[in-house]
Amino acid sequence: MFTCRNQSCGTQWEPSDVVIKDEGQGLLFRCPLCGARNYVERFDADDGAIVYEQLEGRPFIQPDATT
Repeated sequence: MFTCRNQSCGTQWEPSDVVIKDEGQGLLFRCPLCGARNYVERFDADDGAIVYEQLEGRPFIQPDATT
């Protein structure tokens, strides 16, 4: 289950409800309701299945940002 990180949205989505893609800033899905970017990380499960986990803190924390 994924949760939209947009504070005014917060809608929960099943993985089958969203499209995960790379828009140039890493893997993410856009909330189908509000369009907010929600970042995920890809893992390969022991059985060979591809699993995505939502990243906590993104997009609010940007460790690679330089001023």
